[in-house]
Amino acid sequence: MNVAPHRGGGRFAPSPSGDLHLGNLRTALLAWLFARSTGRAFGIRIEDLDRVQPGAAERQLADLAALGLDWDGPVVRQSGRTPGHHAAIDRLTDAGLTYECFCTRREVQQAVTAPHGPMGAYPGTCRELTDAERAQRRALGRPAALRLRSRTTEFEIADEIHGVYRGVVDDFVLRRGDGVPAYNLAVVVDDADQGFDQVVRGDDLLPSTPRQAYLATLLGLEVPRYAHVPLVLNTSGQRLAKRDGAVTLGDRAALGETPQQVFSLLAGSLGYIASGPDELLRLFHPGQLPTRAWTFDPIDVVQPSRNP
Repeated sequence: MNVAPHRGGGRFAPSPSGDLHLGNLRTALLAWLFARSTGRAFGIRIEDLDRVQPGAAERQLADLAALGLDWDGPVVRQSGRTPGHHAAIDRLTDAGLTYECFCTRREVQQAVTAPHGPMGAYPGTCRELTDAERAQRRALGRPAALRLRSRTTEFEIADEIHGVYRGVVDDFVLRRGDGVPAYNLAVVVDDADQGFDQVVRGDDLLPSTPRQAYLATLLGLEVPRYAHVPLVLNTSGQRLAKRDGAVTLGDRAALGETPQQVFSLLAGSLGYIASGPDELLRLFHPGQLPTRAWTFDPIDVVQPSRNP
């Protein structure tokens, strides 16, 4: 496929909590296809602010390479980017757009399931605490998270697959109680700073995207072009997970499958017959992608791949 050069980029941003399963690999492939087919650069960012399994990032990169995916520039680790995250939080705080939240995890869970507000939305329990009330909670030793003082309750985005989507925007967390920047903040800052103007990821993250797009506007950053792709499900209709059996590249190799065969399986799940990235890129058209989740049975064994 011949594409015009485009300034900007797409990315795949896995969490190094374990090996990538076929759902993760399929999303990585789609992110690569969307970027390459639009003339964008393609980057990898390891989002390691939370759970990290030693050696997982290296295995993830090896699996992507085994499938034939390439990327531009060095692999970036999110944990090395925290000064930029904190600078963004400081900007929001200086603008009066943050407040401390002393709610425990259990209190937040109870609050977001209460019937008096949008499902999943934090109702602003700590939003109007007085200085004295905040001091009292600090004296009790409660660690304070920092939340956005949102000026809206909804925000609209445009998605390549789902079209116009309007979702809830609440006072979401910007910095956790342990001082670590929260995902919704870090991903917005990093994508903008790294020049990633295209975000392709699983559609389970679609509901949180209006929060991120709204935050980008508050920070004066460009809102990326989004494409939230269907997930891979197990035979019970639940999101595929490593506990479902032979779902990683290593697992499939133990069954006698080559990376090329796994690639052909992933290509087939998208409606294409292809044995490698370059061949698939020549065929790829976003408008022809399946809009429903792909169900994968881990006991299936891929037959030897054949070129069309």
